[in-house]
Amino acid sequence: MQTQKIVLWSIIGILLIAVIYTVFFRISPTGNSINSNGQIDTSGWTENEIMNYEMHGVIPARFQGQVAASPAGTGMVGGC
Repeated sequence: MQTQKIVLWSIIGILLIAVIYTVFFRISPTGNSINSNGQIDTSGWTENEIMNYEMHGVIPARFQGQVAASPAGTGMVGGC
């Protein structure tokens, strides 16, 4: 019984450390795709891709799966 408690508390401690690390260092699978303001970096996008993102919330297909979800969610940006 004592061993189970030690294993349980060890797992809880590891998860807590992982959550704290994620919150403070903002882990992103794309590296620098989100700027310091929390916005997606659109510096390599065409004008049409930027317009589609701003008006409809559509991320270009070549960046799908590479850009982390925004903190506010994944809904439409312009909202119609």
